Amino acid sequence: MSPRLLILTDPPAPPAFIPRVRFLTDYLKGKGYQVDRETEPLNPYRNKLDWAVKAIWSLLTDWRNRHFSREVRRRIAERKYDAVICSTFSTFPLRAALDIAKERDIPLLVDIRDVDEQVPDAQYQAHRQWWAKPFRTWYRAVNIRRRNRVLKEATTITTISPWHVDFLKQFNPAVHLIYNGYDPAIYKPEEVRSDKFYIRYIGKLYEFQEPAAELISEAVSRLHQPDIVLDYIHSGLNNQQVADTINASSIMLVFTSKQTHGMMTTKFYEALGCEKPVLCVPDDEGVLADAIQLTNAGVALDTVEDIQAFIMQQYTVWQTQGFTRQAIHNKQSFSRLTQAKKFEDLLRHSTGI
Repeated sequence: MSPRLLILTDPPAPPAFIPRVRFLTDYLKGKGYQVDRETEPLNPYRNKLDWAVKAIWSLLTDWRNRHFSREVRRRIAERKYDAVICSTFSTFPLRAALDIAKERDIPLLVDIRDVDEQVPDAQYQAHRQWWAKPFRTWYRAVNIRRRNRVLKEATTITTISPWHVDFLKQFNPAVHLIYNGYDPAIYKPEEVRSDKFYIRYIGKLYEFQEPAAELISEAVSRLHQPDIVLDYIHSGLNNQQVADTINASSIMLVFTSKQTHGMMTTKFYEALGCEKPVLCVPDDEGVLADAIQLTNAGVALDTVEDIQAFIMQQYTVWQTQGFTRQAIHNKQSFSRLTQAKKFEDLLRHSTGI
């Protein structure tokens, strides 16, 4: 009989479900596994007051995780599973995953995509309103404590960068690297010619990335080239639209900070899949710069002068052929298909299913 897996994950963010989990789920189903995936509704709150009350109560009592754990256990009461997989960018829904694994005496695999400690001042937290900032340190400490309790009891942990592997081994020695990646069916190179040289950033911009954005703006403004366009797209695109936008761009931006660790943004891999030049600012002197060098994906730079030189190098290519294309090395290693195969191998090895 085919192994049956329960996957718990944090809520999907619009406009697309978490791509790492979605691809893995589809891959495992295609390999014959029976897979159930559970999460909470995208917006489980009736209004802002309801959100505020539940957020405070969750901080004090872990209400959100406790409530979700009860709900999932009720929904799956009649089903049998061989293992629980929990994928999260922070803490939710680790508690539910551990509760179910311990209740049923089955393995727990935790896939942790980010940790609070990798960025300064808990800036991954959604509540960036001025009145919430004084609570960041407290909220961060509570989340870390709850997360670590589960990590210590997990059968196996997977994470997204060498830095994360080293960091998480202090809680559990069974930590394995499975990079993020790109969906090869969607993110592939297309020769899209454009009448403008678009330097694009796609995604949310965090506080720690703002100095990098300012550096890019200064570099572009000094070039005085009217057909060079700096373009920020913060939301509203589905996966195919993201791929189309990347292919219609001349340079893709990745912003980080020297105060961050293990930053391996999904947009880096998607640019890799489309074979577009990546400009990372600043040089993080870490895993992202290493990956850029390994794959020949582009450059990681710190100064306005170096940024301008790279832009003009690509601008010359664009003037000649109407589009840019980067000669990527070792590209297949970062395909989501490759990563899903690694996860399946680890799943079988660590659980014996």
